[in-house]
Amino acid sequence: MAFLPVSKEDLQQRGWDRPDFVLVTGDAYVDHPTFGTAIVSRVLEHAGYRVAILPQPDWTSDRDFKRFGAPKYAFLVNAGNLDSMVAHYTAAKKRRSDDAYSPGRKAGKRPDRAVTVYTRKLKSLYPDIPVVIGGLEASLRRFAHYDY
Repeated sequence: MAFLPVSKEDLQQRGWDRPDFVLVTGDAYVDHPTFGTAIVSRVLEHAGYRVAILPQPDWTSDRDFKRFGAPKYAFLVNAGNLDSMVAHYTAAKKRRSDDAYSPGRKAGKRPDRAVTVYTRKLKSLYPDIPVVIGGLEASLRRFAHYDY
């Protein structure tokens, strides 16, 4: 099973003009069932949809968010396997020096409150395209979480 597209070139190799869904995630793209991004994207693919993955986009620029253009149906957004605030800070409110879900464990590849930041960016660039949020940061658990 081939990896899902992560670039415009990957789309072209599949003969796609655009994806049906673009899944934006705060994690690196790992195609394994322990990652929600992999499960959701593969279920959609199995149902016949064209899915592209936008892993750890640079939220300080529009470039990454314009990589695939507007999807046919929606953007799907999650912060990754970890809440972005937990990924960034210890229980003692000290900044973490690494990120287990980034290439090379490099910290700083996702913003604080990633779902909110990614969604705001997408709605500013594509106001007419639906954005569906999911994962830990979008859950009710988020309301009980103490934000730093």
